[in-house]
Amino acid sequence: MITSTSDPNTVEPDYDRLSEIKAFDESKAGVKGLVDAGISKIPRMFIEPPDIHGKGSSFDGRIPTLDLDGIDRDATRRKRVSNEIKDASERWGFFQVVNHGIPLSILDEMLNGARRFFEQDNEEKKVFYTRDPSKPVTYYSNYHLYTSPAANWRDSLSCFMAPIPPDSEKLPAPCRDIMMKYFDQVICLGYTLFELLSEALGLHKNHLRDMGCADGLSTVCHYYPKCPEPELTMGTTKHADFDFLTILLQDQTGGLQILHGEQWVDVPPIPGALLVNVGDLLQARVY
Repeated sequence: MITSTSDPNTVEPDYDRLSEIKAFDESKAGVKGLVDAGISKIPRMFIEPPDIHGKGSSFDGRIPTLDLDGIDRDATRRKRVSNEIKDASERWGFFQVVNHGIPLSILDEMLNGARRFFEQDNEEKKVFYTRDPSKPVTYYSNYHLYTSPAANWRDSLSCFMAPIPPDSEKLPAPCRDIMMKYFDQVICLGYTLFELLSEALGLHKNHLRDMGCADGLSTVCHYYPKCPEPELTMGTTKHADFDFLTILLQDQTGGLQILHGEQWVDVPPIPGALLVNVGDLLQARVY
């Protein structure tokens, strides 16, 4: 039972943060379990320091949205898109892509499959709950639960999809079929993006793939249950992605922001679009 107050100004000399975290973790119910229990105050372990919460974006610009249509048929267009990706990567580190070849039906069903997993009965879901990163499928709440200053208000499902694809029967049933279909589509898009990035750098189109940048793929689904005190916590705190590329599918809820210089910039969802983040590893290798 988690009983701590959610008032950040309340002094609790007997507050035992570790015990609260352990009780939460051992329940294997995640944040969704707290919401299902009907809490009206969030546990103290989720309360962020006041200075973490930004004031929202005051920057009027939008990250670039690039249209990939025709890049395999028209060399002139491919060169233009490659240059656009180079410019967006250098100035923003992010860009959105449309007409990327993945059907909208696949994107929508991937979102629905993730929801089905997180919203199923906890007895079915918790068999995947683990903090062992060597497992091919892991369900957990907060990867850095025991070390972060405050827990994020989210649950996660992570699956290693490449270089060795998982046995589909070991994937959660509510999202098994769509996860495999989504993997087949996203890996092809990843290859295309690495080709365009290679060409943007004046290299052979297979250069980044030959370096091994496209060898691995991990699919991570985040679930953000409705929070009774959203002003006190965050779904995802400021972070950088330690990978080569992140391809992000967001639903239509909104709330995503990226840091551009010293400004937080809103990334409103575009139906059918995917957000691409140039990760730390690619920047390190390129520069």
